[in-house]
Amino acid sequence: MLTAIVAAFIGGIILNFMPCVFPVISLKALGLVRHHHSPAQSRLEGLAFMLGVLATMFILVGALLLARSGGSAVGWGFQLQSPQVIALLALIMLGSALNLLGLFEIGLSVQRVGGAGGNRGGLIGSALTGALAIVVATPCTAPVMASAVGYALTQPPAVSLIIFAALALGFAAPFTLISFFPLVGKLLPRPGAWMATLKKALAFPMLGASAWLVWVLERQAGSSALATILACALLLSFAAWLYGMAQQRHLQGKRYLPMYILTGAFIILLAPPLVALKNSADPAPGNAEIASDSAPAPVAWSPQNVDAVKGQGKPVFVNFTASWCITCQVNDRTSLTTQAVKQAMAKTGTIYMVADSTKFNADIEQALSDFGRGGLPLYVVYPANGGKPVVLPQVLTPGTVISALDKASETGKKA
Repeated sequence: MLTAIVAAFIGGIILNFMPCVFPVISLKALGLVRHHHSPAQSRLEGLAFMLGVLATMFILVGALLLARSGGSAVGWGFQLQSPQVIALLALIMLGSALNLLGLFEIGLSVQRVGGAGGNRGGLIGSALTGALAIVVATPCTAPVMASAVGYALTQPPAVSLIIFAALALGFAAPFTLISFFPLVGKLLPRPGAWMATLKKALAFPMLGASAWLVWVLERQAGSSALATILACALLLSFAAWLYGMAQQRHLQGKRYLPMYILTGAFIILLAPPLVALKNSADPAPGNAEIASDSAPAPVAWSPQNVDAVKGQGKPVFVNFTASWCITCQVNDRTSLTTQAVKQAMAKTGTIYMVADSTKFNADIEQALSDFGRGGLPLYVVYPANGGKPVVLPQVLTPGTVISALDKASETGKKA
């Protein structure tokens, strides 16, 4: 248990450097720059950020444990298997980008959540930044963290909560600690006109995150969901423009449509199509790019398919992946689809299987649990002779994969 707590804490720290949380974390960094001349305010916002992370983590873990106690084999990052959550996050990122670009200003906007606005609502904003960051971050599984999460999901609820609390504390620790050390603040540049430019520049990572989430939604729920989210994005942009105009007229003392009416109308129009979203797409299993003249075509994973081919004289490589798993996508591009790995698979006669968890799959969640992992990615190599499967590191290199395939193939030859 102590090992799992330490691993979770370290994994939480590493999680800050994963690409999936960069847009949100970059906003918090901007807030630290703005407050470095006010140590007391900086410390309060650092604590608020940590409380937001902890509170949201407990909500997510509570929902996860409740679902598992009811017999559902959900795993870590389960919220991104829901089209509604994906769509809502995509719109939040888009709204944040429009806010950063100056189209409108609201007291609890994601931009102010990041601490880039005035002092009003700063503590609540910092807490909401922590909430948003942990929702986006949890589908990523940082090195060291996977085994801790897998262990936590097999323990009684009290133990699970302690381990996940350690993960949340590790995730919040860097920014909270920085906010408590004025010396770090002195190293940061002073606020000035350059911050307006930086604020607008940070809109583009948010737009990128929104585009990625839209792509994930299309993979989950098909072209009809893509049309729905694009229409909602257009509606959100139009509402933001109207909201901004109403604010300007208010500041100028002119008549305007009250902003709470605009907000209410927007929610009424947006809610029905988002609620109607559902998993319906059936994407081709895994990464089709790996198929080529010199490499085996991907095979859809299932427990039955694995049982049918393992120990038959050929290595089996299983890629547990999902469209919403950034680390999975990076490993695909940098290792699994490289020509060297393709050639190694062809040379060793490897059977390449893909377990796609973009949508909920109870068998995949159970397999992750069986391997002691609470999240993605997971890479498993079954030796050609049917020996004990080997779990590869979460961050792959072509050399790691090729070496594992060679060893798995050699065991078959020796047998």
